[in-house]
Amino acid sequence: MLTRRHLLTAAVAAPAILRFGVGTAKAATALKISHQFPGGTIDKGDFRDRLCRMFAAEVAKRSGGDITAEVYPNSSLIKTTAQFSAMRKGALDISLYPMPYAGGELPETNIGLMPGLVTNYDQGLRWKKEPVGKALSDFLADKGILLLTWVWQAGGVASRSRPIVAPEDVKGMKVRGGSREMDMVLQTAGASVLSVPSNEIYAAMQTGACDAGITSSTSLISFRLEEVSKALTSGAGASYWFMLEPLMMSKAIFDKLPKNHQDIILAVGSELEEFGKKGAQADDIEVVKVYEKAGCKIAKLDTATVGKWRDIARDTAWKDYGAKTATSASLLKLATNVSA
Repeated sequence: MLTRRHLLTAAVAAPAILRFGVGTAKAATALKISHQFPGGTIDKGDFRDRLCRMFAAEVAKRSGGDITAEVYPNSSLIKTTAQFSAMRKGALDISLYPMPYAGGELPETNIGLMPGLVTNYDQGLRWKKEPVGKALSDFLADKGILLLTWVWQAGGVASRSRPIVAPEDVKGMKVRGGSREMDMVLQTAGASVLSVPSNEIYAAMQTGACDAGITSSTSLISFRLEEVSKALTSGAGASYWFMLEPLMMSKAIFDKLPKNHQDIILAVGSELEEFGKKGAQADDIEVVKVYEKAGCKIAKLDTATVGKWRDIARDTAWKDYGAKTATSASLLKLATNVSA
């Protein structure tokens, strides 16, 4: 298992830009890792960026420098929504990517943000070893994508005015939901919706194009939405919004690697899942402190309120998704079999 000391040792031994092994006589496998989130260091910043840097450091260490990796935060290499398609084509090696962002290309991926389907971290992480996880992994592999690290994140709501807790609270508001299915639930509850990636919510709220944004606790912090908000609904205790945001790799690139490199990549990816879980859970707590300091009103969800959102989702988003394709119907059925 990866330990903090283990990872820090690897990081210290590598150049700061994470281009490991350069200058050696070995022919290195050079990987590019892209994501949309703010950049930091292996110790500080958005845990999703840190996870990518830990991955880069550890694969370099275990391969003796034969695998090099460079992290490109802030969508600096490839635009946010284009990263999934780029991986499928073999034009991008790895990305930590919100699964439902690929919904326009592969509607089946919207299972990664189905309101009310996942209600806690343990339930979401159990998917990997349950039939739904195998089915989803097989489907994505067939489309050119491998899941390296399963990461789930609970979500909350930043609002420019009143807190959004129950479905009726969104009536008449313009809300960013994060997926087609979440948008369906919001529209049923009386909201209008805005479809933008999380790194564009700030500008939308600042200009008034968006009244509220639903996104992960980490993004609520990293994108400084407290600066344009007056209220926060925390997803720490209970949430109807859980997003699958894994570290993914191009299968075309992976398949070209020697077996020992493949084994290292898969092992490190799997071992980082515990870090991802702890990072997400820590931010569920930290986000409240950040928004309280900014003077925002804090609201929380309870299981009864989550149930109201789930009821709407079952009648709208779940039915719509299940009717899309045979694969969608199968994934939804298998996911509902994973108990909370």
